[in-house]
Amino acid sequence: MLEPIIPLILFAIVATTTPGIATALSTASGAQFGFRRSVPLLVGSAAGLATVTGATAAGLAGLLLAVPSLQLAMKVIGSLYLVWLAIKIGRSGPPNLDVTMARPNSFFGGAGIQWMNPKGWAMGLGAAASFAALASGPMQLALLLGTTFGLAAAVSLSLWCVAGMLLARLLKTERQWRALNIVLALVLAASIIPMWRTALERSSHNPRQYPDLRSELPTRGR
Repeated sequence: MLEPIIPLILFAIVATTTPGIATALSTASGAQFGFRRSVPLLVGSAAGLATVTGATAAGLAGLLLAVPSLQLAMKVIGSLYLVWLAIKIGRSGPPNLDVTMARPNSFFGGAGIQWMNPKGWAMGLGAAASFAALASGPMQLALLLGTTFGLAAAVSLSLWCVAGMLLARLLKTERQWRALNIVLALVLAASIIPMWRTALERSSHNPRQYPDLRSELPTRGR
């Protein structure tokens, strides 16, 4: 009975494991705070992606496609928030040497990252378009996609968090910690670039037209 949804499961695993905003934050949180204190971020990010893909399948993507200014607002707010997070990570020191270091990201912070990330919406829209035949209606499809992507994100982000913990064990000096934090901050900041690349390319052809989510869809079979 699982055979029809195996392609969807593989799609979700690949999409959530690929390095990006959530994976960079999970790695940084694991390195700085360990797995237990990173759980709210991991659960929040997984829940955020689940609700995004579910809402997309249920039809909310139609609103985003019909209101380009809403897409632009999401990009601006999301980019500013991620730049702020990157700066905070880059300025952090060793976890036990700086008592004023920022706390781990919260559940709502993790969920908000996914809701402000157009890639998450594009991922959900692509999955909804590719696997609509697996469900008999929008609500059933929303439940299927939300559950699949939520579980896949929980597993993949946990692995990235553990990878951050392993890196932390290799770091012995404050200079090494600061170097890692700077690298993670740069990776996080760089993950913003693809969010705007399509917008710049399309605006160069038509300055009055905002990009829409369809231009960011992953190719089927990725």
